[in-house]
Amino acid sequence: QVQLVESGGGLVQAGGSLRLSCTASGSIFSDNVMGWYRQAPGKQRELVAVISSGGTTNYADSVKGRFTISRDNAKNTVYLQMNMLKPEDTAVYYCNINLFFRGKYWGQGTQVTVSS
Repeated sequence: QVQLVESGGGLVQAGGSLRLSCTASGSIFSDNVMGWYRQAPGKQRELVAVISSGGTTNYADSVKGRFTISRDNAKNTVYLQMNMLKPEDTAVYYCNINLFFRGKYWGQGTQVTVSS
């Protein structure tokens, strides 16, 4: 059906930056929402940011002003630019695509670790 391949995770010091990328392949339709979610140990998976194919965005309050989500529709790729990272941003970050009635799909997750 659909596969999502993520890259860009790693270890960074507080105040640093990382850029996550996720490329979708398979049965992708033009109307969709792509986004990033994260899950820290002992916590529920939470929305970080989402972006529609038309460019409408939504962010979690905790990342507003620091993270920027963008996408390249021609490449079926979504990006998450993370600036001014904090230790509390440490989590496994999952890429997601919502194809509405055609379903939702998840990437395998990529670890982001922010040290103090």
